[in-house]
Amino acid sequence: MNKVITIGRQYGSGGREIGQKIAQRYGIPFYDNELITRAAKESGFAEETFARAEDKASNSLLYSLAMGINSYGSQDFGFNGLSLDDKVFLAQSDVIRKVADEGPCVIVGRCADYVLKEYDNIVNIFVQAALSFRINRAINEYNDDKKFAADIILKNDKRRSNYYNYHVGEKWTNLMNYDLVIRSDLMGIENAVKAICIYIGD
Repeated sequence: MNKVITIGRQYGSGGREIGQKIAQRYGIPFYDNELITRAAKESGFAEETFARAEDKASNSLLYSLAMGINSYGSQDFGFNGLSLDDKVFLAQSDVIRKVADEGPCVIVGRCADYVLKEYDNIVNIFVQAALSFRINRAINEYNDDKKFAADIILKNDKRRSNYYNYHVGEKWTNLMNYDLVIRSDLMGIENAVKAICIYIGD
């Protein structure tokens, strides 16, 4: 298997677990938060800076306004004319390309499908599921508060959608952007892994 697999996923759909199982099956690296750690180390930015860049994406209008405005409320443009958030995105994108160049791997989130769009060996997967299924996973797998699970899910979906929409310029939920779309609530986690492996030629 000589593919780089990117996985976009709705919160609570099990996309991260599916990605981990695929990586284990093929014996290839799995990247999620590890990308932030590496990007921070290579760029000199603090890991918290990467996390804040994603957390800002809770409201599309506010996120657009926030881009380029640092925590002190002033414009933070550097020598290259880019905002801090854009620099962070580019630093993260650079690491995504590096790990893809290093060989087969699984990358979850981080707009990796867009970052690697010029690569020939990419398989872009999107994992989605019914809200009821995701609420159950959020409570039992992530230990989210039962009373607020639905709100947490919707907030995280909105954050991911706005982050993707801003940087990519396309809708995160446009399924035409992906090679394969999986309904984990209908297939189950293990069958989803099998289906993806069959698709990529296992």
